[in-house]
Amino acid sequence: MERLKGKIAIITGASQGMGESHARKFIEEGAKVILTDLNEDRGKKIADELGENALFVKHDVSDAKQWKDVVSKGEEKFGPINVLVNNAGILGPIKTVTEITEEEYLKVIDINQNAVFYGMKYTIPSMQKAGVGSIVNISSVAGIVAIPGYPSLAYTGSKFAVRGLTKAAAVEYGKENIRANSVHPGYIKTPMMVEATGEDGSGAADVTPLGRMADASEVSNLVVFLASDESSFLTGTEQVIDGGMSIQ
Repeated sequence: MERLKGKIAIITGASQGMGESHARKFIEEGAKVILTDLNEDRGKKIADELGENALFVKHDVSDAKQWKDVVSKGEEKFGPINVLVNNAGILGPIKTVTEITEEEYLKVIDINQNAVFYGMKYTIPSMQKAGVGSIVNISSVAGIVAIPGYPSLAYTGSKFAVRGLTKAAAVEYGKENIRANSVHPGYIKTPMMVEATGEDGSGAADVTPLGRMADASEVSNLVVFLASDESSFLTGTEQVIDGGMSIQ
């Protein structure tokens, strides 16, 4: 059974890592997907591999005007959007409050926090046309607990903000059958995480009760559930998928 049949989804940051994994899983489950990313070559390649139910749009998530274009192209190709996965994000510099520059801080906020607001602002009207919607905002375990050095003040602040934005949207649009939930991954085996940590996953075992990094597909399984009608009475929640990291 195709769990996402009839779903039309925007997935940001879809050219690699978790975003690519989500896009592939969504197509497999019967959705039509608008993949967005700044990496045009890689994004187009993935969309071509996924076939006629995939559309790539080059997209800077921190640019509000570009969000309008993404929604417009998605509607033109597939119809009103009923799923939004705000996945794009950056780690930012590992610096303390006094070390980080204003420019460095604001860049992280623009991409990790403001982009989530823009995504919801410009996609919710399309969901209202559809009469239903599921918003899945990818936060982090660092949006649940503050972890020293993981990976920065700006990152932690932005990911806590995503949690709050999600709850506000859930309250505001619940009566219109639009749900919003946040996902909080821990150590996930993605190019961004491996590059940032400089490790093969062995360090994650020391701080994760399950003793390993997760595969991106494990997060995708959760995102599919939240996008599907299986989670129809679930909204405003934090879905923590960190191998137990935050319970310690």
